[in-house]
Amino acid sequence: MRIATVNVNGIRAAVRRGFGDWLAGRDCDIVALQEVRCPTSLLPYEAFEGYHLSYHEGNLPGRNGVALLTRAEPEAIREGFGYAHDAEGRYLEVDLPGLRVASLYLPKGGVPDTDDPDETRRYQRKMRFLRSFRPYLTRTRREAKAQGREFLVMGDFNIAHTRNDLRNWRSNQHSEGFLPEEREWFGSILSPRTLVDVVRRLQPDADGPYSWWSWRGQAFANNTGWRIDYHLASAELAARALTGGTDREAEYDSRLSDHAPVVVDYADR
Repeated sequence: MRIATVNVNGIRAAVRRGFGDWLAGRDCDIVALQEVRCPTSLLPYEAFEGYHLSYHEGNLPGRNGVALLTRAEPEAIREGFGYAHDAEGRYLEVDLPGLRVASLYLPKGGVPDTDDPDETRRYQRKMRFLRSFRPYLTRTRREAKAQGREFLVMGDFNIAHTRNDLRNWRSNQHSEGFLPEEREWFGSILSPRTLVDVVRRLQPDADGPYSWWSWRGQAFANNTGWRIDYHLASAELAARALTGGTDREAEYDSRLSDHAPVVVDYADR
């Protein structure tokens, strides 16, 4: 069973860059998408041939939007998780045979203790999201287990958890996405009995593999990246992971997005 997640940074732009060819060539069973940023009526459905599309567009035109492409037809679809900003299109969850799977686009945030009120507002908003999301992850994972399903949440968490998850960690210790409180939150949702960072389990000592590089400068050429896109799986599913990493394009001009797909192969039950 092959499962992927990718922040497409605009699905129509990603399709122009070759997303459809990547999707057809990778032959995934499930794909989570973030930052789809497209009205439902304008989605490039031809690129999703062979998949059932579940889409939470959100209420902010041109922003956010999360989707799941699944070979199997979902048995249930849920938008949001009870957070005040659920209408923005940041969380989508579906039930499949034996599996509950979710696509997440977590707010980027900001930095605290600055004179910029917008930075402070973005920081506070992200922290509210994190506080609300943690108990929900526990509830939905336990509910899935009670139904005989494994649980997998994928997407752009906008947090690099450890020093191995970004190249320039020393200079980013006070940057959004690598703040101590963000990293502490991320660690608090992981454990062998709750959720497992699947790619890190498969590659425990690797730098990265990074999943995001700025479009600007030489970040991509120099592999100055961040690992902020994850598969977080319940214990039994994580134990079935065989291989996993990022589909980093060989050349800057062939990139589908500023993010690379994170792809994991899981053994079938």
